[in-house]
Amino acid sequence: MIRWNSDQNELRQGLAQWGEALSAGHIEADERAAFSPDKWRLVGKTGLLALPFPEEYGGLGQSLLTTMYVLEGLGEHCRDAGLNFTATTSIASTGVPLARFGTAAQKERYLPGICTGETIGAHAVTEPEGGSDAMAMATRAERDADGGHFTLTGSKAFVSNGPVADVLVVYARTRPEGGPLGITAFLVDRDTPGLTVGNPVKKMGLRTAPLAELYLDECRVPREAVLGRVGGGYLVLDHVMKREVLYSFIVNAGEMRHRLERCVAYARERHAFGSPIGAYQSVANKIVDMKTGLETARRWLYDTGERLAAGEDVTMDVAIAKLLTSRANVAGALAAVQIFGGHGYMSEYGLEQELRNAVGGTIYSGTNEIQYTRIASLLGLGA
Repeated sequence: MIRWNSDQNELRQGLAQWGEALSAGHIEADERAAFSPDKWRLVGKTGLLALPFPEEYGGLGQSLLTTMYVLEGLGEHCRDAGLNFTATTSIASTGVPLARFGTAAQKERYLPGICTGETIGAHAVTEPEGGSDAMAMATRAERDADGGHFTLTGSKAFVSNGPVADVLVVYARTRPEGGPLGITAFLVDRDTPGLTVGNPVKKMGLRTAPLAELYLDECRVPREAVLGRVGGGYLVLDHVMKREVLYSFIVNAGEMRHRLERCVAYARERHAFGSPIGAYQSVANKIVDMKTGLETARRWLYDTGERLAAGEDVTMDVAIAKLLTSRANVAGALAAVQIFGGHGYMSEYGLEQELRNAVGGTIYSGTNEIQYTRIASLLGLGA
């Protein structure tokens, strides 16, 4: 198991002091489905958004594992799960591919703002017809005759951060029949002519993290907007998605830890029929399952992070970690509602909100059904 050093612990403890301010009014904000620019500025002040990026662009130059460790602390201390999701989306969708594949000019233009939060990032991958099948995308990017520009045409669905993003990484086909090699990633500024971001879409959970559809109607971008190389979009996306899963779901682990501690305290304090409810096996077993799910998820996430940092193939590990964490999060959130009984069902306690939020983890970053299919294929069970 990883032994965290004093510098890593200091980073995580430093974030904890922001928890109360970041959590303030989160139940009301969820009811309004309101993204808070003021809260986002607080996120920027914590330094969280700068963690994994090079110091020359305003980053903190921290490792993958250190970033995960601090993000777990965000989940533990910030009750606004939508705000947490917006943060990891901006880091992973835009900052991560820029740091790995961006040109010096692209990094200089975008990374400082990503690090401070002045620039919010998003990526546009999923399409209305394709769902989690990214290889089925139909959005086209056609190169002009002079080779200096590309024209993007198509639409994207479920774009997290879309309504508030300043720059989006848009994935499009530059070769209709090119398979994975036919996809290219583009950096598209929000004010680019031909790009239209739809109104925020109402959703079940993570309501303070705005989501929208995106439309590209002959959206013309310069050759310099290509992120990586033409035809290299799948490599960009694969790099991004591994880190998106690790960053997003380690935040969930932090949220699960806070929920577990809350349930343990309640089970000790709440009495029924003359005894603390934690003395009843039906309640105690639920809490034990929550603890087991949390620790299993954490181990898979951190072990996968270690292997990824060492350059190993973690395709199956990421899929397993995503499955384990998302399922444990839903099961734990449902158990918490049941342990708190009528109080758990009431909005004011925030637990029904956590259950709604947890369901999203079974869908975003590739549905759990896709993860099953991927794991089966890697085991040689595919058609």
